[in-house]
Amino acid sequence: MSGSDIRPGFASRPGAAERWVKTPEAVRPPSADLFTARLTIDVTPELRHRLKLAALQRGQTVADMLRALFEREFPNSQGDAP
Repeated sequence: MSGSDIRPGFASRPGAAERWVKTPEAVRPPSADLFTARLTIDVTPELRHRLKLAALQRGQTVADMLRALFEREFPNSQGDAP
């Protein structure tokens, strides 16, 4: 195989990793920095499918949809704090 057979775009590393790793500020939701805790729950594959389908139909991510649900169901009220 000669040097002229090399395809330059195939499996090549990007030039500036910072440019493609970081999400531009304009695309990130303004409150993205507020979410610092991760919550893991177990759901059935069927429920996961329904969640993903509902999020797709609404044009949202599952995470954004569930955050909105949690905010509605558990509003921040000062009187409930222990």
